[in-house]
Amino acid sequence: MASPGINRLRDRAGEWWSAAWRWALMAAGLAAAVFYILEYGGANGTVAALAIAVLVVAASITRNVSMAIPLMMMPLLFVVSRVGLGGSGLSVSDVALAAAFGAAVLLGERPYSPPLRRLLLLNLIYQFATLFTVIVNPYAQNTIEWFHAWLLVSGALIVGWALGRAGQGRAALLLVIGAAGVLAVGVYIQALLQYAQGDFTAVYPTWPFPLQKNAAGCMLAFAALIVYIRPDWMRWSPRWAMLLFWAFVAAVAMTQSRQALIGLIVAIVVISVRRGGRRSPLVLLAVIPGAWLIVTMVIDQIQSQNEFNSFFTRVDWTREVYALWKLSPVFGHGLRYWYVHEWANFQPPQAELEVAASSGLMGLAGFVVMCIGILVVLWRMDPKFGTLAFAIVLSRLVQGQFDLFWVAAQVSIPFVVAGICLGAQSVDAKRITAAESTAGAAALSVDSNASGGSDRVAYH
Repeated sequence: MASPGINRLRDRAGEWWSAAWRWALMAAGLAAAVFYILEYGGANGTVAALAIAVLVVAASITRNVSMAIPLMMMPLLFVVSRVGLGGSGLSVSDVALAAAFGAAVLLGERPYSPPLRRLLLLNLIYQFATLFTVIVNPYAQNTIEWFHAWLLVSGALIVGWALGRAGQGRAALLLVIGAAGVLAVGVYIQALLQYAQGDFTAVYPTWPFPLQKNAAGCMLAFAALIVYIRPDWMRWSPRWAMLLFWAFVAAVAMTQSRQALIGLIVAIVVISVRRGGRRSPLVLLAVIPGAWLIVTMVIDQIQSQNEFNSFFTRVDWTREVYALWKLSPVFGHGLRYWYVHEWANFQPPQAELEVAASSGLMGLAGFVVMCIGILVVLWRMDPKFGTLAFAIVLSRLVQGQFDLFWVAAQVSIPFVVAGICLGAQSVDAKRITAAESTAGAAALSVDSNASGGSDRVAYH
């Protein structure tokens, strides 16, 4: 047996090693951040450096908070700026999701709940269906995107599950709302600058980082859904939630992102029907002017006869993608084929169209099975947790009917939120089971005391 002095020395050595490891990690992170700023400069270099700094801080406190990395990666899921790693085209959102996934796999609780396992299996069906196009069309972007698509769905679900199961679901969603709030402020600032000059066109925010209007609109729509549904387990004030909801809706309207508005409207209507019309009737009344705004914008584009506006551009792209699909209808031309194709150098502006052109009828069948199956699984969850999960995934699928689908942040955020709801439901189920076991044990103890109490008294 070791002496007390040796034990104390061993404990101090462990503390010194832990401190040295954290300082070394921070130093490495600082060096990497400085490198990115000097090497790339500008906004992208600064954003990448900040992302590295957040990752380093999260890693340094993982010892005390197991889900520190996934938790602190939540705001970074909104950052679509490129990090420039070896010319891979990865975004900060992709890197943040990958880091969070690694921590969730290593430190997250298992076994996974039955609903989560079903969702992972459904995504695996899609991955198997698209594996054929990876084999038939051997090029780097095809293979990379196959893994990337899996990470955006299954990886995001696992990250969300790990957070929810660790009891960090509320904190994670607060960070999501906070990040969306910063993005909304950027939209308001840009809108004020434009409106002051008499320019009332769509707003493309440039702060805190440049964003395309549809990307900004879709991500803000997700935040609007979260605060509108505000699950009871989040313990949010209804007044503040509705205030944030209208703030996010106004920001979405300023971006003039039609697919974001349509996805938000459809999700709200479906959820309101499921709830029997409960919660703010004023929101349902707002659906009418929202739908009118969308129809008006489309009619204006058609009547303008401007062949370069988004409506006519999408019509032309749809024709070209259909002609391309006919050249390889079964297995498609490969994922991200527009990076290597000689003339079809644009991403198809519709989900099923993109999947059909990329992976053919095989991939399209897998995609349809995955989407319908995921909605069914989420719909069957306890509404206390499943309502938000179903609504946010439904919103994304509806958005994808009118624009690009496989876009990093716009896919990963809804599935992370769905995973958080699954993890929170598992915690609640475990709590109920523990309470029932305690109640059963107490009842058994009472029965035992009632039947054997007289004997024990006589014995004593």
